[in-house]
Amino acid sequence: MRVSTGAVEGAEVNIRPRNSEIVSQEEVSGSLEQKNLVDYSAERKKSLRARYSYGIIFLVTNLIAWFIRDYGQRLLPQLHYLKACGPGGHDCFRTLGVLRVSLGCFIFFFLMFLSTSNTKKLFEARNTWHSRWWSFKFFLFVVSVAIPFFLSSDFIQLYGEFARIGAGIFLLLQLVSVIQFINWWNNYWMPDKEMKQSCSIGLFMSTLFYIASICGIVVMYPFYVPRASCTLNIFFITWTAILLIVMMVISLHSKVNRGLLSSGIMASYVVFLCWSAIRSEPATQKCNTQEQVNGNGDWITILSFLMAICAIVMATFSTGIDSQSFQFRKDGVQQEDDIPYKYGFFHLVFSLGAMYFAMLFISWNLNSSARKTIRWSIDVGWASTWVKIVNEWFAATIYLWTLISPVVIQSKVMDHDEPMQQTDDSAMP
Repeated sequence: MRVSTGAVEGAEVNIRPRNSEIVSQEEVSGSLEQKNLVDYSAERKKSLRARYSYGIIFLVTNLIAWFIRDYGQRLLPQLHYLKACGPGGHDCFRTLGVLRVSLGCFIFFFLMFLSTSNTKKLFEARNTWHSRWWSFKFFLFVVSVAIPFFLSSDFIQLYGEFARIGAGIFLLLQLVSVIQFINWWNNYWMPDKEMKQSCSIGLFMSTLFYIASICGIVVMYPFYVPRASCTLNIFFITWTAILLIVMMVISLHSKVNRGLLSSGIMASYVVFLCWSAIRSEPATQKCNTQEQVNGNGDWITILSFLMAICAIVMATFSTGIDSQSFQFRKDGVQQEDDIPYKYGFFHLVFSLGAMYFAMLFISWNLNSSARKTIRWSIDVGWASTWVKIVNEWFAATIYLWTLISPVVIQSKVMDHDEPMQQTDDSAMP
């Protein structure tokens, strides 16, 4: 009996350390999980901050391209001695100078795209490369921008042709992102019929956008149609008004029933594109009443130029972080160690944005006549006008298709189901 009692006491003695070990292991595992959460949060913050660093790099590149175009020939005489720049260094300034800076920016961001593509977790080496190593990436950026100034002019002209295509792809991606944002805003303000407050706010916003669109149409006629011979501007403005009416009618159709908010926002966007296209017409034309910009530029011209550059950067940045709009299949629930946005898509958009800003600085014109650009000007010329007009029409077409495509697909499904139902009925005794 004594032996059994001692054995039981010994067993109790042996059990207690095991319980304490279990408690200590749970505490250790809990502390490790908490540490991992802190590490994940820190890595995610670094990744999010990195976006703005890349945006600053892109902004600096835009300013370098502008400086090379307008002041490089006078303030950078060192480039005259480069063989690739030709006699007097003319092939490294103005149009070709902008293309060389654009190519350098494209090389940098395309290398980042190749090195960060398919990154999924925060503790991968590619995530560290995306969010850190800024000293080495600054060196890589400087080398990337310098390399094109040693390339031949024929190669730069070939890149310019390729940049036109890349800029068009960028405009398409930006357009899809804008339409997705409009649909999200429409769902946010008008999610349910039972939420009367939200619906009233949505109705107020839609009315506001339509008033702005109509006012824009009305104001453009006296400003950009000073005489009846301005038939092209009359066509641009009138066709924009027709698109506005068509979008409103289709969105209110009983089979579509999408409301007025999304169509109102899209109408404002289309009117803005029309206004921007007409503003891009050369100032020497009789139908464009804006004053010719002088060599130095007044404060309004300079402010408009700086706002245009900021708009380029913001458009590239917003499209780059909007990778969800371009996913064919939605991912599952995001894990704690997943990256906050797609790095590869982000850098790919910035590489296409490098081509886009080059086209804006040279007005989509690769000919030698485009080198004689006015200082502080951006995206001015008939090529720029037609690019924006086609972009406007394409935007309206895609938006109208997003409205009617569910109805078309639903009708096709119903037509396909009816013969099958009739076959099943005839097979029944």
